[in-house]
Amino acid sequence: MRRSRDAPRRGEPAALLVVGLGNPGAEYARSRHNVGASVVRRLAERHGATLRSGKELALSTEVRMDGDRVALAFPQTYMNDSGRSVQLLVRRHGIEDLERLVVVHDELDLPPGTLRLKRGGGLAGHNGL
Repeated sequence: MRRSRDAPRRGEPAALLVVGLGNPGAEYARSRHNVGASVVRRLAERHGATLRSGKELALSTEVRMDGDRVALAFPQTYMNDSGRSVQLLVRRHGIEDLERLVVVHDELDLPPGTLRLKRGGGLAGHNGL
């Protein structure tokens, strides 16, 4: 029996959903714009998981980190259209509090290799957010 899109999620929700933004396709694979996707791939590899295609327009997997269920995903839409995929992923993984959603993306205002953690706030002109 198929579950309705609006049906409540069954099972344990993810403690965290980590979404790496980027663009699909070989021409973007190693670009700075795809750093989010690279981070998600690396996390999956480190935890022995494989990203697989799903109904959420993304490559995704679930891993355990310190006993918590963590969902990892890389939307297969172009970055500017990633919201469609993220919305489906949030629903699938039972993320009701968006404080449990982590979005990893490039930031052209920062030098390469620099990491900035940010909670809330504006989009700073980033069309993928």
